[in-house]
Amino acid sequence: MKKITGILLLVLLVSGCGTEEEKLVKRADKIHSSILTLDTHCDTPMEIHRSDYDLGVRHEEGCVDFPRMKEGGLDAEFFAVFIGQGPRDDSSYNMVHKKALEIFDAIHKNVEKNSSMAEIAYTPGDAYRLKKERKIAAFIGVENGYPAGLDISRIGQYYDLGARYITLSHSRNNDICDSSTDPRGPEHDGLSSFGTEVVREMNRLGMMVDVSHISDESFYDVLKVSRAPVIASHSSCRALCESPRNLTDDMLLSLKENRGVIQICILSNYIKPPEPNPELDARLKDIRAKYGEYNAISEEMKKQMRDEYREAQKRYEKLATVKDVVDHIDHVVQVIGIDHAGIVTPGIFQIRYSQNMGR
Repeated sequence: MKKITGILLLVLLVSGCGTEEEKLVKRADKIHSSILTLDTHCDTPMEIHRSDYDLGVRHEEGCVDFPRMKEGGLDAEFFAVFIGQGPRDDSSYNMVHKKALEIFDAIHKNVEKNSSMAEIAYTPGDAYRLKKERKIAAFIGVENGYPAGLDISRIGQYYDLGARYITLSHSRNNDICDSSTDPRGPEHDGLSSFGTEVVREMNRLGMMVDVSHISDESFYDVLKVSRAPVIASHSSCRALCESPRNLTDDMLLSLKENRGVIQICILSNYIKPPEPNPELDARLKDIRAKYGEYNAISEEMKKQMRDEYREAQKRYEKLATVKDVVDHIDHVVQVIGIDHAGIVTPGIFQIRYSQNMGR
């Protein structure tokens, strides 16, 4: 495994067009085609749920569809049932639970519609079988435990629908644990008593516990409670990019002790400290002023707002490079070893590829 990754990283970093590089690329391509490649977090179901986005059709926008997965050699994908954090009361819990079920249904129907190209996967064995059949393995994960509310039975319901991990919280605290980015600060000082119950239930079911997005205290509490290895489905290294969403070296070492895995988040803001960008800031401010509160506008206007956001990002955003990403991968390898390092592309691919790898 160390030899394989060394080759892949070397291919990324070599410049020029010499014979040696061509040999390395061919060798890397051969390795790539023979192994199972898995991305642990993808936000594409948001497009599936709110539009007629078809995974079986090649798109120019967005990140993931089955044709481009085939082109890129990506064998398996975790499609995220994402629910943003909202009010925490009975009516809200019921509403977001219903929405989560709708997203599950949309994923299943989209995959079934394209059954010649992909199938829902529930186990590692499914993924290896589907690779042999030249099909894509469509796994499901839940991003944010919020729709479970305070009902532990919903964890099993999500599992039965195909969920094989839950990201315990998102950008705000919920009833399971504290978030790493809630502006109000900690509420539970880590994992709540209900959160402890959730982790134990996930262990019982065989569902992976995802520690991305959660606070440092929540992270350490989860490791104390979980009887199984955990994952950080889309996180990066705080030593290289100071973000509360990224993991410190001490957290990496604890993850190694847990036998867990960190999947490097290929999103520029978590790979490289953002540079001042007044042009982008001004344009995004204008867009927000134009449309107002996102949740208060129509679906048509939401789409227009998202389109204008994307256009502004394409024009003004200062993106990280492939070299910046490799630095994070290499840091994990140096600190805790290659068996604990992975790569993920969670949403809009925001890394600039340049011939000289950003040097």
